[in-house]
Amino acid sequence: MLLKFHKSIICFLLISSANGFTVPIAHDRVFHVQLSATVDSKEKEVQKPLYIKKVRETIAKKEDYLRGAGVFKKVKTEVAQSMRDQFDSNLMNEIKNTPNYVLEQDDVVYYLAKDHGFCWGVERSINLAYSAVETFPDSKLHITNELIHNPMVNDRLHSKNVNFIEKDENNYKDFSQINEGDVVMLPAFGATLDEMKILDEKKVKVVDTTCPWVAKVWNTVHTHQVRGLTSVIHGKYAHEETMATKSMCETYICVKNLDEAELVAEFMLTAKEGDGKAEELMAKFGKAASLHFKPHKHLKKIGLANQTTMYKKETRSIGQLFQKTIMKKFGPDKVNDHYYEFDTICDATQVRQDAVDELCNMHHDPEMPDLDFILVVGGFDSSNTAHLLEIPQMRGVRSFHINEASCVRPDNTIMHRDMQGEIVEGETLLIHDVMEDGVRRKLRIGVTSGASTPDKEVQDALGQIVLLNNLRYSVVD
Repeated sequence: MLLKFHKSIICFLLISSANGFTVPIAHDRVFHVQLSATVDSKEKEVQKPLYIKKVRETIAKKEDYLRGAGVFKKVKTEVAQSMRDQFDSNLMNEIKNTPNYVLEQDDVVYYLAKDHGFCWGVERSINLAYSAVETFPDSKLHITNELIHNPMVNDRLHSKNVNFIEKDENNYKDFSQINEGDVVMLPAFGATLDEMKILDEKKVKVVDTTCPWVAKVWNTVHTHQVRGLTSVIHGKYAHEETMATKSMCETYICVKNLDEAELVAEFMLTAKEGDGKAEELMAKFGKAASLHFKPHKHLKKIGLANQTTMYKKETRSIGQLFQKTIMKKFGPDKVNDHYYEFDTICDATQVRQDAVDELCNMHHDPEMPDLDFILVVGGFDSSNTAHLLEIPQMRGVRSFHINEASCVRPDNTIMHRDMQGEIVEGETLLIHDVMEDGVRRKLRIGVTSGASTPDKEVQDALGQIVLLNNLRYSVVD
């Protein structure tokens, strides 16, 4: 039997039944060919492609796929109270009850960022995960990654016998330990489409805690696919969220920062077929692009998306760069034909970055007291927390990113993560002058925390600093 396909489609056909079969075209599309019961030589119609979004939605609509506000109603309120008991902080609540989020206490003045800590998406994710534990006490529970980048939350899940799926050095996960009937949680970052397919085949219950802002990015790259655009993702290509987003794209390339975006823009403007620049670009971005990515072909029409936790101002700069590049290459009247942009930085990320910027403004205001430092609390693997550090660092304000209270050491040193991702140990923390004009000066600390950081964790860290500060004063006295 010979089936005539559109001339641009060449594939090997595997007939699975007399009534129909599914033909894999690529990792993200399938065409379904419907045959009549009687085989004849007539040309059969090929239906429209199933976009990646449709594949994902088909899995998510199944009965054993649990997500959204409607699930776990019986335990939701009780779990919410348990979360408050575990994560709330008396000190942080006291600071937030002051008019300007400023509190003087124990010879310390705290300047708390107006927006900080747990975001709605993280609280939702934790509630769903904890509710699943309470709802399925007799089931084997797994999670495909850390729920969020926070040691306290993940340790709590470990203590409840949730199995964290292990990854090898290539980021491949071992799903062999998952059996039919088990319960598998997807983290706040989401899961790749391949992971969703594997779990669907294993006939397990899936509890999807993916942040809705991440799903919003997936809808954006779906728009790119429909419009025939290559997705340019501002993100770290090996980050869990970006890996999930990549799996929802037809064609993509990831740029980590403005410098990498400039390399791509330069190629778009200057590269010619056969000049070797395509090979140079792929040597740089080979791991950060789809397997079939061809620079000359796939950079003619692009759409911008991003990892939701990236630095907002940098995403905007990258967008402006690509708009200008398209104008230069194709003309201002052709921008809409070759470029599409939709802001996918989540609100929580944006307001937390703005709040830290405000702390830096205060530090540089001659009418306001200088801060001794800004303390940024959050998981070392947390991208949104890392970007909160970048803001004061780039503005010349002394600042430290720690992941837990134990980073503040009894010998007045601090273990912290720098902007390059390196862990630094042994740096002196408290260096302010104890006395000014014969009067003891209070320690002034700017405080913020990542979107996956409980207030309790911030309080514990501040408590360590207060102890150090009191010890210094007692020595002087």
